[in-house]
Amino acid sequence: MSRDLARELYRAFRTGNRRKKIGNEIVEERTNVNDPLSLAGALQELVVARDWKQGIAEGTLFTDWEIIVGAEIASRATPISLVDGRLTIRTTSTAWATQLSIIQHDLLKTIANSAPGALVEELAIFGPNAPSWKKGLRSVRGAKGPRDTFG
Repeated sequence: MSRDLARELYRAFRTGNRRKKIGNEIVEERTNVNDPLSLAGALQELVVARDWKQGIAEGTLFTDWEIIVGAEIASRATPISLVDGRLTIRTTSTAWATQLSIIQHDLLKTIANSAPGALVEELAIFGPNAPSWKKGLRSVRGAKGPRDTFG
């Protein structure tokens, strides 16, 4: 995949400085191979041609999480994944999971306004993982681990 990206960048630099429209975007295009093309122009053309806008917006959601939701929420909640419009968020406690569930509608509006282009239709909010009592490769089904010997 990195070879494809390198080829696309090379093609963008070799092809040539005017603007052209790809889809709804206007990007820079060169007419003469000797004319310089800005790196920003080449990257913009590549993003538009490969339809990466939504992916970049979704990546921005993860990198700018603290800016989008605020420092207090960001210190207690972390985005885990975004699949098919469903953003999964892991919180530090069940109380925070409950609080975020209550303000879920407002949080979706904030995300939509702060990360345009990111497709977030619903939130899945979970508290911290419970400890696992299963130890080792071999365990007895139905046994609760070290607690099962106490009676």
